[in-house]
Amino acid sequence: MSYPGYPPSDGYPAFPGYPPTGQESVYPPAGQYTYPAVPGGFPPSGGGTYPAAPPNAGFPGAAGYPAPGGYPASGYPAQAGGMPAYPGGPGFGVPPTGPGFGGYPQQPPAQSYAGGGPAQIAGFPGGQVPSPMPGPPAAVVQYTQGTIQAAPNFDAGRDAEILRKAMKGFGTDEQAIINVVANRSNDQRQKIKAAFKTMYGKDLIKDLKSELSGNVEELILALFMPSTYYDAWSLRHAMKGAGTQESVLIEILCTRTNQEIREIVNCYKSEFGRDIEQDIRSDTSGHFERLLVSMCQGNRDENQTVDYQKAQEDAQRLYQAGEGKLGTDESCFNMVLASRSFPQLKATVEAYSRIANRDLLSSIDREFSGNVERGLKTIVQCALNRPAFFAERLYYSMKGAGTDDSTLIRIVVTRSEIDLVQIKQMFTQMYQKTLATMIASDTSGDYRKLLLAIVGQ
Repeated sequence: MSYPGYPPSDGYPAFPGYPPTGQESVYPPAGQYTYPAVPGGFPPSGGGTYPAAPPNAGFPGAAGYPAPGGYPASGYPAQAGGMPAYPGGPGFGVPPTGPGFGGYPQQPPAQSYAGGGPAQIAGFPGGQVPSPMPGPPAAVVQYTQGTIQAAPNFDAGRDAEILRKAMKGFGTDEQAIINVVANRSNDQRQKIKAAFKTMYGKDLIKDLKSELSGNVEELILALFMPSTYYDAWSLRHAMKGAGTQESVLIEILCTRTNQEIREIVNCYKSEFGRDIEQDIRSDTSGHFERLLVSMCQGNRDENQTVDYQKAQEDAQRLYQAGEGKLGTDESCFNMVLASRSFPQLKATVEAYSRIANRDLLSSIDREFSGNVERGLKTIVQCALNRPAFFAERLYYSMKGAGTDDSTLIRIVVTRSEIDLVQIKQMFTQMYQKTLATMIASDTSGDYRKLLLAIVGQ
């Protein structure tokens, strides 16, 4: 007997006794999607708890399953309960949330952006994930992690004293400065800055600037800027004076969340007395200008539930606006890519591949050029695998002769408390070398030491 929204019996991994033999007609009761106790079934009579997960299943906790009483509304225990590491790159193998089929991981794509994650996940029999399950759409929660965590037993006054001692007298103890700044969160660094002024009546940033120079100075000053201010400062710097650093505008405006963008826009106004939208309009033009103006509204849909019907319609719309016609309807691409949530865009990209027999990134390559092409591709890459996008940016900041130090510094600093752990994993998968190895070969001195301390080597 089958139930609406339930996967066929072969859609589940072959856990012994699941569903219990002979109990198909009563499991689960009609109209229910949780896992109530079934006489003689699942959980076993008298057991009172769910069975332990199979060996090496990768589920959190020794017991594997949540406590009795049915799966929680989110489908999985909270991250704090020990969400397992997920192989195959960020976002792959992370359980879907929502009611329905108990939060089994969705099957990852056979290949992630730039040749990332494998199509197998350990923990299911044979290492193979079951096919994507029918039923209500489920949001996929991506767990990310920074390399820098807030220091325990933090004492701003003690750290301010260490920094003062490191800069006092003849010479500078750069290692002491590195030990403090690389092991404190941004919020803690702001407290150190305030404590320094209170204790010594001096500005920490001015003292650091007088003691340091070059790339290590730029890196330390970036670490001491509040996160929002650093993004706003980077955007202002990219548009100030002759020429525009379009790649910086793309990197920040096309990857941040709505809240981050709104805070950046407000900070830009309050700190620099300028309207970011006006600056964008005066420094860029055409479809690229429109894309960036769309981005700085901070109005992307953030509903994490995927509407697969809408994804299909959007994919068809994009195909008709590009590959399916002579010429390109740029406004259609702008509308879809600027307004849909990132999980929704991921589903649209997958639907597009089926309709067009080529992926959306290669279609954008064929239909667009220049900065608008780079902007649209950045949005698609972030929908598919955001850490992979930043891994690629880091790689090209160091590849070849010379190093784009500003890009290297900006990405390492801005992602250090968000997803630098996943960026490092993707970097190794994509380029068969570690991020630390490449940084070590491309930089030197205290600059190298501080970068390596931040990336966690």
